[in-house]
Amino acid sequence: MTMTAHTSAETDHDLPNPEPIMQLASGFMAAKHLFAASELGLFEALGEGPTDLRGLAARTGLTARATRISADAMVALGMLERRGEQYVNTETAAAFLAGGSPADLRPLLRFWDKISFPAWEDLADALARGPKHQIFDLEAALQPIASIGIEAFSAGPSLALPDTVDLSGNRRLLDIGGGTGSWSIAVARHCPQLSATVFELPAVAQTAQDRIASVGLEGRIDVCAGDAGADPLPAGYDAFLVANLAHYWSPEQNRALLHRIRDVAAPGATLLIADFWTDPTHTQPVAAALMAGEFAVHLEHGDVYSVDEGIAWLQDTGWRYRDHRSLTGTMSVIVAETA
Repeated sequence: MTMTAHTSAETDHDLPNPEPIMQLASGFMAAKHLFAASELGLFEALGEGPTDLRGLAARTGLTARATRISADAMVALGMLERRGEQYVNTETAAAFLAGGSPADLRPLLRFWDKISFPAWEDLADALARGPKHQIFDLEAALQPIASIGIEAFSAGPSLALPDTVDLSGNRRLLDIGGGTGSWSIAVARHCPQLSATVFELPAVAQTAQDRIASVGLEGRIDVCAGDAGADPLPAGYDAFLVANLAHYWSPEQNRALLHRIRDVAAPGATLLIADFWTDPTHTQPVAAALMAGEFAVHLEHGDVYSVDEGIAWLQDTGWRYRDHRSLTGTMSVIVAETA
């Protein structure tokens, strides 16, 4: 039998295009360029108006070389535009990265850069053996970066919540694991008849108190320091919010929490669970599937869950499922009531 040898050129010609792999594998470069541009103040500097390379270098205090490398990378990635010799923020950068609007995503970029990115270096090890450190164990200097970064990520969903779910018939909300209080603030501003309590770990409770006081809502929102996984939950509430918490815990821990909430819930109480709920395959939304890695590197049991899994937990713990509604971005909310 005669066998025909294939040349390397023929073999290469028959291979698919590796570009999708190259784009994925180099994604860290785009992310770090974005983090650096934000930290170095490029977008904020261009918030003062368009300028050329020399002017941008003067505004940021960088060398011309460093300014060009960072600014041109942002042009390539669609965050800046070049109009002749002038650099200018795109509409998206101006809205979220220049510091000129309340929708400021710079704290989120700082959180991802300073806390998430180093942890992702050990993703394979975290998946194989569990995370070396958990988000709960952050050193004190990093805790505010984490809290404010998560608040920035949740800004859109928290503002959308009171427009998405009717809470006009409720009077007292317990915001379990409420972080800096941003969800309670959004609800209180939209629902004047409602008061709220943020139930959060002691390390975050002071940040929540400061945030609530800064917007003048300390008379309607209070803060109770406690561990939602272990401490007794306060009673006397007819609405409960669990936002950005289900992905911290295992299914068993989530069911245990829902049982404990049900034990203190008033008859007819409303339960809202806002999180990165997925389809049954855990692959859609795509961003939620990727966020599972974020939770794996920071949390012993961190994961994303499907809407069907959430509904099953409700049925097991004395709640009646009512609806599942989108908020903004990747987040959505499951709505339930006491069964």
